[in-house]
Amino acid sequence: MSATIAPQGLFDCRDAYVATLEALAVADDRIVAVVNDSVGSSKLSKFRDRFPTRLVNVGIAEQNMVSVGAGLANGGKVPFVSGAACFLTARAMEQIKVDCGYSQANVKLCGISSGVAYGELGATHHSIEDVAWLRAIDKLTVIVPADPWETGEAIKAAAAHDGPVFVRISRMPVPALDRGDAAFMIGRAETLRDGTDVTIVANGTLVHRALAAAEVLADEGIAARVVNMSTVSPIDTAALAAAAATGAIVTAEEGLAYGGLGGAVAEWCARNAPVPMRMLGFPGFLPTGSAEWLMERYGLTADGIVAAARDVLEQRRVR
Repeated sequence: MSATIAPQGLFDCRDAYVATLEALAVADDRIVAVVNDSVGSSKLSKFRDRFPTRLVNVGIAEQNMVSVGAGLANGGKVPFVSGAACFLTARAMEQIKVDCGYSQANVKLCGISSGVAYGELGATHHSIEDVAWLRAIDKLTVIVPADPWETGEAIKAAAAHDGPVFVRISRMPVPALDRGDAAFMIGRAETLRDGTDVTIVANGTLVHRALAAAEVLADEGIAARVVNMSTVSPIDTAALAAAAATGAIVTAEEGLAYGGLGGAVAEWCARNAPVPMRMLGFPGFLPTGSAEWLMERYGLTADGIVAAARDVLEQRRVR
């Protein structure tokens, strides 16, 4: 199998999120939205106008927002709690842990403008720790979609799932992936390209970059498998076993590699199938700059992934 980049251009995944949420709300009157004065940034203005009694704006009060969502879930609603990922996860971590995870409340947490999408607003607005934090919470499903189709499918799956879910929704423009006949399932990775020399495991905004890197590597005679690991928790261990079987792994994500996707893959491999790895991600607090500049600076590009693949293959060769 080999997925490609669809030719239609670039997309803001928030549009897929709100379109899917509106469609779900039409079919199911239990669907409600809870926001932290973020109707605009979450693009929920049309939802508010269409369902004025089904959107709760708590103001800039993220802890309260998550607890209100948990209360609505306990009352039989299916709340989509929507806010900037950096504030939703950092300010309301205790409520996410206790009111959602520990209590197994049926709350859908939607982290908007994740990663470094806020760019020039600096480290206070970057959400690069969120996946590392949240995958440590027991029984909390964590999903990082790669494109508009997968974002919509993840929202549908979250609505159907009984229990707390975090969906990381990007605002950085990404291309649609041309998969052919595809189906989304929580906990199942997607092999976008077959290969036997090295596996690139990516999610979110790095998936299309991983596919581009695989094309460059193919021209060098290196067959790189590309795996879209959109569900970080629970992670697809069968896909990880297949990745390890190629003998080398590169992970790539728009966030901290240590503790995030890279950490999750490394933990499994260390216990089950040790192989040489390179984990591409951000090292920690970042300087102020545009999202694209930050991605370039820290090697979260097709060229950066190619370099990491070459490096890990060289490491395997000299072992």
